[in-house]
Amino acid sequence: MPNLGLTHFDAGGAAVMVDVSGKEKTHREAVASGRIYVSEPVYDAIAGGAAAKGDVLGVARIAGIMAAKRTSDMIPLCHPLPLAKCTLNFALEEVPRRAVRAEAAVKVTGETGVEMEALHAVSTALLTIYDMCKAIDKRMEIGDIRLERKSGGKSGTFVR
Repeated sequence: MPNLGLTHFDAGGAAVMVDVSGKEKTHREAVASGRIYVSEPVYDAIAGGAAAKGDVLGVARIAGIMAAKRTSDMIPLCHPLPLAKCTLNFALEEVPRRAVRAEAAVKVTGETGVEMEALHAVSTALLTIYDMCKAIDKRMEIGDIRLERKSGGKSGTFVR
């Protein structure tokens, strides 16, 4: 079975952790984003800091940073990485739909990239917002999670 260029499979098709031992350490960065679409009452509670469980975006920021640091615990073939930096920022959007946009930026100097860490940070931050606001409205929708850009490593720079 050919691996079709997928790096996490060996020639026989078995899942493997990629061997990065021969790679040069380089500075690598990744930025990911996503949104949670919310109702007006949820939007107002987040914007006004009036959610029953407290500072929604502050807690979501910490959850996202923690998730980035623990990505290899959740994604089976990811390498554990000593992250140099992880930031999470949020923007409240009213049009075309009320939403909270999350953006995570992650940095490392190492043999492999941090795209998964940035994506995991965004996903967990958005799930945290859902958890903290579900008492107001359970119809929230999480979406648009994507890699915005990455730099460093053999594959170079990617910009959406």
